[in-house]
Amino acid sequence: MPLAVVTGASRGLGRALTLALAERGWSLVVDGRDPSTLAVASDALHAAGAPAVHAVPGDVADPAHRHRLVAAAQSTGDVDVLVNNASHLGPSPPPALADYPLAELQRVYAVNTLAPLALTQALLPQLLAAGGRVVNVTSDAAVEAYPGWGGYGSAKAALEQITAIMAAEQPTLRVYAFDPGDMRTQMHQDAYPGEDISDRPEPGTVVPALLRVVEGDLPSGRVRAADLNDPVRA
Repeated sequence: MPLAVVTGASRGLGRALTLALAERGWSLVVDGRDPSTLAVASDALHAAGAPAVHAVPGDVADPAHRHRLVAAAQSTGDVDVLVNNASHLGPSPPPALADYPLAELQRVYAVNTLAPLALTQALLPQLLAAGGRVVNVTSDAAVEAYPGWGGYGSAKAALEQITAIMAAEQPTLRVYAFDPGDMRTQMHQDAYPGEDISDRPEPGTVVPALLRVVEGDLPSGRVRAADLNDPVRA
């Protein structure tokens, strides 16, 4: 049975994806910062039919937590897919770069850039053994200059370059930067405090495109959900 490690799986896109994988018979190693929210999500994965679920609460920026995630994966088998979904917006509302607190910026980079690379490094032997793939969840803020998004966007831009170089250095591994587009998530709400974001699509609408990345035969590279969901471009 295939095994996926998915970070940030207690809510939003991570939860929607893992529920879909559970229904398809995947075993899962998942994490989230809030233990109670993660426990509820884990129960839902069991109910959805996942053969095995290892829920590891903690912060992906914490090396000890990453070690526990890797140990859980090693106890289950080779890793077919690592989905680096956990992200950190930074201050809310996002400040201009001229006023960005550098300590907060370090935190944004620790979660959005360094943690995905660290997990990929740690799980690389299992990924290579399985002929697996890495999916780094990115954003259009990585390629567009949105005022106020300098911290988050630059961290995701760095993650995209890491993704591209990892793909070039590991040709037997499929490595993707997946841009889901705008979604109705808590992080997006935090980016626009007090605004109504009900017009944004639910994370579940992105899952079919993400499943094509996780289970399909797309070549390594940057992938936009909007393109995969567009019958003309797909």
